[in-house]
Amino acid sequence: MKTSSNTFANIKFFVFLFYLAMLSMLGFIATDMYLPAFKAIEGSFNSTPSQVAMSLTCFLAGLALGQLLYGPLVNKIGKRWALIFGLVVFVIASVFIANSDSILMLNTARFFQAIGACSAGVIWQAIVVEKYDTDKAQSVFSNIMPLVALSPALAPILGAYILSELGWRAIFISLCIIAFLLLLMTLYFVPGKSQHQHSEHAAVSYGHILKNTRYLGNVVIFGACSGAFFAYLTVWPIVMEQHGYLAKEIGLSFIPQTIMFIVGGYASKLLIKRIGANQTLNILLSVFGACVVSIVLFTLVFPESTIFPLLISFSILAAANGAIYPIVVNSALQQFSQNAAKAAGLQNFLQISIAFGASSLVAVWASVGEVAIGWGILGCGILVIAGYILKSQQEWGDFAKHFTKPDTARVGVTSSVEQNPAD
Repeated sequence: MKTSSNTFANIKFFVFLFYLAMLSMLGFIATDMYLPAFKAIEGSFNSTPSQVAMSLTCFLAGLALGQLLYGPLVNKIGKRWALIFGLVVFVIASVFIANSDSILMLNTARFFQAIGACSAGVIWQAIVVEKYDTDKAQSVFSNIMPLVALSPALAPILGAYILSELGWRAIFISLCIIAFLLLLMTLYFVPGKSQHQHSEHAAVSYGHILKNTRYLGNVVIFGACSGAFFAYLTVWPIVMEQHGYLAKEIGLSFIPQTIMFIVGGYASKLLIKRIGANQTLNILLSVFGACVVSIVLFTLVFPESTIFPLLISFSILAAANGAIYPIVVNSALQQFSQNAAKAAGLQNFLQISIAFGASSLVAVWASVGEVAIGWGILGCGILVIAGYILKSQQEWGDFAKHFTKPDTARVGVTSSVEQNPAD
């Protein structure tokens, strides 16, 4: 009887992990699944490529802004109903997209679809932090976050299959079905509003969260590592084209990074068990730094005529990223475990903003290829150092000391004392 009960508990836990994984991937699936359908959408509305591409821009805008919505909403109505609200918005927007009769209607609905998707991206992290202690939460993050890397690889393949069989509108109907299943699982797995949300913890403001140096330092590391990732992804196809590679080969070149990201995520879990999260993070940031140095050497100092040194260096950097993400996310959110949804929303907003900024900056100089990647990743590497220093400080004043100019008056006093020790 006891064995049967344990088996049921294990099955329930793995289903719960699957539920959390799907919540974490919903925004990425919605971003990437329809990419193969750009040409079909363009033909349906007799629109231009730039108008169709604007649907992705609208989605990213909604994805960034929506991150700040759900923290306050969770404090008012609880995680369960905030998540249900977001998933319902996602479903309704997806239905509008599937039945849209103009590119304007599609782009507008994409914005609101992203607003709905944010609920899943924010609240799943809050569920983990509030449900488990620090070590267990770290384990759950290490299990789930590497799976996010599969979304950009698998979603376009699934979208292409649906497009060829049923047409582009069916892609968004499929997203409706996924969100509806998540809605049903939310009703089962997520309890109603808990009592602690009525306490003083619910009054924490975004300003108060930003004053926490340990939280913000970890978030800056998260965002800067993501920025390095997107700086590379933005220009890499152009680099390969400049080296004479075809579209199929460009697509295949993203496989090593995806695999290494997943490997890194699960490798960090093993390291954490042996030496702890802090020591593991120090090792991983050292690996990340070594990769930044090698990428700078291969792109800015000693440019190579082949893509392979850069590809290998970035694949190792991707593994470091996959291992770093779960640690810094858990460390940041543990600072506000009673307000995890608000902290997660702000964290995701900052991470997306940094990544979007890095991607936009390198895109401006995309024509110079590897050079743009080198400068972009170097800038993100410097930001990682700043984040590491910040998270190591107790308060902002301690961080500011690292950037304080020498006081000439103090220097003069010190010099006179050294010259006249008897005085």
